[in-house]
This record gives sequence, structure tokens and C-alpha cells, in this order.
Amino acid sequence: MGRPTAAERARTIAYGVAGGGLVAPGVQYSPVAAHVTDDAGRSLLLIPAESGIVSALSGEFDLPATLRISDVAPLPLADRIRGQVWLHGWLTELPREERRAAALLLAGLHPCPELLDLAEPAPAWTVLALEVGEVEISDGWSDGTVQPEEYAAARPDPFVAVEGGMLAHLDACHPGELAALLRGRLVPGVPAPAVRPLGLDRHGMWLRCLPATGPDGAVPEPFDVRVEFPGPVADLPGLRRAYRRLLAVGSDLRG
Repeated sequence: MGRPTAAERARTIAYGVAGGGLVAPGVQYSPVAAHVTDDAGRSLLLIPAESGIVSALSGEFDLPATLRISDVAPLPLADRIRGQVWLHGWLTELPREERRAAALLLAGLHPCPELLDLAEPAPAWTVLALEVGEVEISDGWSDGTVQPEEYAAARPDPFVAVEGGMLAHLDACHPGELAALLRGRLVPGVPAPAVRPLGLDRHGMWLRCLPATGPDGAVPEPFDVRVEFPGPVADLPGLRRAYRRLLAVGSDLRG
């Protein structure tokens, strides 16, 4: 069965789409306005210049901190948290000459007006860099740790930035075909659950299954099912071919 490695999954969650917050000794929890991961795995964080965590860095070369990132399903579902990553490491404030490049990288995912402020003489925002020394991950695959070298060498899933749009399309236009993919996995005599797409990556899809209310009025717990592509895909044309092939199978099963 194809699956992304723990390091790849951690890099995908940390890519910058999912929201995050910073924790440091003696500093109140700090939400992060925007963040992105560079090629080496370093997290770049857009933070108000007046925040407590920036004040704690004043006069210090670096500051031990943890960036907690929660991967939330893009569709409106109950229990939308698909996974979490904790990046433990050391914070530094980027020097002014490096902030333009960081702002351009951040703007690729988060074209927010706060980034324009970084060019001002006395900016209200700044960019912190987190050098990662330890990684923890908890998701639908497993709980565990990732060595910083593995994390730095891994690459995020190629569809992390477009996953939300893909899932919205599948949810709106192909619910019947998605439900049909469960054929052969259901208990005979039990009503088929409603099915919604939960996640998508280069190896396959996660489906959230919502069982029907029982005759006694009880509502069974939702459960998730993994559907694999025939092989890993690397680009959008390959992804479209892979999921259309799956949907065609689902359409045949419906008939």
C-alpha cells in the first residue's frame, strides 16, 4: 500500500496552509498570522512586532520554542482535525535584509496586506525563523517522531496547495461515485453511509463515512476509509487521471 512517510506528512502539514501557534517558556501562547516552510524545512512566521514572543527575543540570539500546527479538513465536517505537528526548535528574528525574500515566500500562500508593512522604517510586523530540532506528528496514519535530518530532506505533498479545491469539487459533483467506492467494504444489511472526501494526496484519498441513524435512533460514529490510487502521481494531469479512474470504477459499481 502506498503511503507518504512520516517526514513527508509532517512537511505537508507544516507547508503553510494549516494554521499554527507558538509556545515559548514564559511567553503567552502566540497565534501566527501566516507561516510558510522554506526548502530546508525552516519555518518563517509573520508575527506582530509588539507580541510577547518578539519581546522575549530582544537581547537574545535565539529562543527555544514550539510551533504547533493543526491540519484542519477544508470541508465543513465534524471533527475536522486531521492531524497535528509540533516543531520544536529555536526562534530568531530575521535581519531586515532577509525579510523581502521571506515576504515573497509568504505571499505565495498568504497575500495579506501585513506583508507590505515589512518594508516600512518602523514595521508593525516582523518575520521570525524557527530552526527545527525535533518533530512530532499525530495523524490518521500514526503517532511518532521524525528526525530533523529526515524532516529537512522530505518534501511536502505536491497537491497540498490545491487539495481544498479538489475536495470541494469531488464533494459537490461526485458524491454518488465516492459512496460507490465503499462497495465490498460494507456489512450486508447495514444501510450504506453518506461519504464525503476528507483528504487527498499523491497516493490516494481519505473518505469520511457518515453512517445512517439506526432503527433505535442511535447515530453510529463516523469512520474514515483510505482509497489508494493505482500508483503515486506527481502532477495535476496525473492526479486528474487517477481520481477520474477511481470515479469511473465507482460509477460502474453504481450501475
